[in-house]
Amino acid sequence: MDTNVFQILISFLVLVFSLTVHESAHAWAADRLGDPTARLLGRVSLNPIVHVDPIGTVLFPLIGLFTGAPLIGWAKPVPVATWRFERPRRDYLMVAAAGPISNLSLAFIGVVALRLVGPDAGGVFGSSIVEPIRLLAWATLSINLLLALFNLLPIPPLDGSTVLAGLLPERMAAAMDRARPYGFLMLYALLFSGLFSVVVGVPYRYLLSWLL
Repeated sequence: MDTNVFQILISFLVLVFSLTVHESAHAWAADRLGDPTARLLGRVSLNPIVHVDPIGTVLFPLIGLFTGAPLIGWAKPVPVATWRFERPRRDYLMVAAAGPISNLSLAFIGVVALRLVGPDAGGVFGSSIVEPIRLLAWATLSINLLLALFNLLPIPPLDGSTVLAGLLPERMAAAMDRARPYGFLMLYALLFSGLFSVVVGVPYRYLLSWLL
């Protein structure tokens, strides 16, 4: 298989799996905190089919892969009934934070795998085995770190906006919620204005160099 095609395939599969883990983490956290809505809908699952959004999980990432744009995407949002929580604001914040935390955990696994498959591993196990593992580990690290930072942006409907709303006074949180219908416009402006490379790209590159 052509190397570029193989890299694209690995990156796409890692992204789909990472988005699956992200949404499953939301569903699991909500269930643990008292809202079984997502669990009853089968969303506490590592089956990508129950989480896939045709645009955000398939089309958008493939465009990014073939054009060199940032490899980000989204899956179907997990439904959350906040009224079921004992402490709605705190618990909803924890549910929102579970997604980026899951991606940071996967990124850490990628770091460990890269360190285990060091520069001398090819001579021990053979490059035909080590190189695909190294590529998979790198994709796991880079994609999940990018997803975590992107989702932590305080722009609706990203998780960062929910986390920030849970920390702010209720009046300020309500003002943020009123901006929710314009969230996607703000995201598109961020992506296509070049600000993405500053707001997300700078901390991404710094953390990546620090982790490696």
